Amino acid sequence: MADPLFETSSARLVAEAVPGDNAAPMSVSELSGRLKRMVEGEFGHVRLRGEISGWKRAASGHAYLALKDMDAVIDGVIWRGAASALPFQPQDGLEVIATGKLTIYPGRSKYQIVIERMELAGEGALMALLEKLKAKLAGEGLFDARAKKPLPYMPRVIGVVTSPTGAVIRDILHRLEDRFPSHVLVWPVKVQGDGSAQEVARAVRGFDAIQPGGPVPRPDLVIVARGGGSVEDLWSFNEEVVVRAVAECTIPIISAVGHETDTTLCDFAADLRAPTPTAAAEIAVPVLAEVRHGIATLAHRTERCVRRYHERAGEQLAALVRVLPRRDALLGPQRQRLDDAAARLGLGLERRVGVARGQLDRAGAALRPAALEQRLATARQRLGGIALDRAADRELAALRQRFAHPAEALKLASLERRFTTASERLAAMGRHLELLDPELPLKKGYAWVEGRGTGKVVASAEDARAAQAVTLHFADGSVDARVERGAGKAYAPPKPEQPTLL
Repeated sequence: MADPLFETSSARLVAEAVPGDNAAPMSVSELSGRLKRMVEGEFGHVRLRGEISGWKRAASGHAYLALKDMDAVIDGVIWRGAASALPFQPQDGLEVIATGKLTIYPGRSKYQIVIERMELAGEGALMALLEKLKAKLAGEGLFDARAKKPLPYMPRVIGVVTSPTGAVIRDILHRLEDRFPSHVLVWPVKVQGDGSAQEVARAVRGFDAIQPGGPVPRPDLVIVARGGGSVEDLWSFNEEVVVRAVAECTIPIISAVGHETDTTLCDFAADLRAPTPTAAAEIAVPVLAEVRHGIATLAHRTERCVRRYHERAGEQLAALVRVLPRRDALLGPQRQRLDDAAARLGLGLERRVGVARGQLDRAGAALRPAALEQRLATARQRLGGIALDRAADRELAALRQRFAHPAEALKLASLERRFTTASERLAAMGRHLELLDPELPLKKGYAWVEGRGTGKVVASAEDARAAQAVTLHFADGSVDARVERGAGKAYAPPKPEQPTLL
């Protein structure tokens, strides 16, 4: 006899209660909810070891991945808060240990792990991640030796990125004080733990963003320093954000992270790696005593060179002095020529004054009225010949008609040139006579003075006072005048008006 509980659905069309069946039907959501509660209650805290696969980060900040081993795979999710607190950047292929709880996503009927914390599965996985990141950054040229900047020999301002409370900053300051006291700017950061990489990167970029000439001096050199520790302790200086900030900084950087055997990616990106923070301070500045000794040595060498050149120049000068003739022998002929010239100068001046006086006397005699009238009469006689010259012009025209033959024309041309030359000379003499006309100055407002009744020209104020009565001759007539006694002043012609600049 068939059991009604195992009766096939095809036996009836509509579901009906079966006698003896006390299991009410459940919905899919109810089943999923029961399974979810069961799984979360049983596996509220689990740690899974596996390899990351399909890592991706959504725009919301949540991260999704899968953990797998040789035989199984499980989906995982990391909410935004936990994803931002991860101590490293997850990548496909990394072996990790994820801590979280199992749950079921009802929308897909899949179980998954909600990861709260993720760690690398051992130092081998950490080193594998380090080598992978190193190869990536090296391929971009961040470790290229040609991009390294030279360190300044004597930096005025040194920026230090480190923890303000550790022994590192004290060692750096003490070493700088011993070697070469400098101006130090400390940018305090965390050097380990969550957010330390971001703080170090912001400090490096902050120093690089300081403008020269501002209220805060721009460092000439930056030291990124931290004490020693394990690989996990130094991991912040292997983060990509720190390496890129160090490589992109325009200020030379010394990396002094860990002890001499510790190596981070920050060391490869920096312009120079120091084995310890103390060594970084020694590399950053020279020894002040050595600098002073070097300056003193150079000054002493410079003084010796100057003294040597001075002594050599003195020796050369002394040798030249020995072969040069004496001063009296060099200057004797010139002194004698100077004495002869001085003696002849007085005689020459006296002779020249005598000649000038004779010329003045002759010029004054020529300007007397009688001589001027005689020369005027002679000039008038010569000017009378101008009418004859006009008659000669008419005769010349007649001759031109007469001498039409070429040979006669040449003779006529010769006569014309001679006549033209004579005419020009005659015209020049006429102009000269006009300038010598004694009445010409009188027409310009001048007058000549004659002693009344004597017929002599009065040429000075003393002669006028002696004559007492004089006659002033103008262009249009004469005027008698009487001379009064007085001191008399020398005549000074009126000064011309100064031109006005517009």
